Amino acid sequence: MLSPDAPMSLIDPRTVILLGGLMSGLMSLVLYALRRSYPASIRGLGEWSAALLLVFGGTALASGHGRLPDIVSISLARLLLASGLYLSYVGTQRFFDVRPRMLPWVALIGAVALVQLWFTFVAPSYHVRLALANVLAGFLFAMHAALVLRQGSPTFAKILAASVLALMAAIQLMRLVSSFIWPVGNDIFETAPQHLFYVASLVFCILLFSISTVLMATDRLRGRLEHLATHDSLTNALTRRHMDEACQQELERCRRHDRSMALLMMDLDHFKAINDTYGHQTGDQVLINFVARVNALLRRPDQLGRFGGEEFIALLPETSLEEALAVAGRIREACAVTSQGPSCTVSIGVTTNHTDTDTVEKMLGRADTAMYRAKDKGRNRVEAS
Repeated sequence: MLSPDAPMSLIDPRTVILLGGLMSGLMSLVLYALRRSYPASIRGLGEWSAALLLVFGGTALASGHGRLPDIVSISLARLLLASGLYLSYVGTQRFFDVRPRMLPWVALIGAVALVQLWFTFVAPSYHVRLALANVLAGFLFAMHAALVLRQGSPTFAKILAASVLALMAAIQLMRLVSSFIWPVGNDIFETAPQHLFYVASLVFCILLFSISTVLMATDRLRGRLEHLATHDSLTNALTRRHMDEACQQELERCRRHDRSMALLMMDLDHFKAINDTYGHQTGDQVLINFVARVNALLRRPDQLGRFGGEEFIALLPETSLEEALAVAGRIREACAVTSQGPSCTVSIGVTTNHTDTDTVEKMLGRADTAMYRAKDKGRNRVEAS
């Protein structure tokens, strides 16, 4: 008759560890492929890939325990695993643009490796080595989870990564506590049910964390592509296509709720002369400075877009004509004063929605007419239509 522990004893820990290493190796290749194909601005992929490669190497050496020298299958294997866990933390830091402080961690991992050497060859104790590994890994996982949780608004990928890391930290703590309650055996191939549970769950969590890194990188790429699709690459103002859609949506909202919206059509005065006199690089910087100044004067719901060349448009929701003229006046005054570089004033045409039959095209036409009226009257002016 089989004992209650018989089903678990049929599971070979060496096989579980080796399979976990193979999965780490495969995910390392996936992350390396992403690093080669994704923009260089998405950082951390290389570190994540290298970390999983170290985990693969560590598990491969550990699975050879009894067949390889202890210095390789125990000491080097644990060093590779600890280094892999830390490098994954570094990858997450780089991904979120957090500067890593590597020296203290390298010193800590090195110190733990030296102590484990002592308890491997001088005063052999698997229990002590296991406790040291649990404490180091648990601390790393906890720090890693806290780092992810601090990074902006939550997404599914971030929640998955933080949850898996927190779970791995809890598993290490449970393993440490349980080692003082139940026998831990003499090596990692112990077939006790609790040991198999810890090994299998850790392998599964590493796979889940690898998947979460891929998801976070994909989210970052999608965000960059969406930004490029809606923002001008030079000035970071919104594109004309986006502004057309935003104006249409706002006009429909105004019709439903009987609200007022305003459009400001703006054109930099004598901009061609700046390009001809100072060069196109200086002209580009003038455009960038203009967008920065205007955005600083607009409210959060307002939107600023580039219509082409030196022409820009601002959408002001919930704004009357008087309020829009006041905003346009502040923009004109801010652009008339320059502390560095060539001066460049702006002519502004202002309009608001008039009737229920008004369209975006009609509003743009009125704003454009008002802007050219400001040009005809001497530039550096605000006109309404």
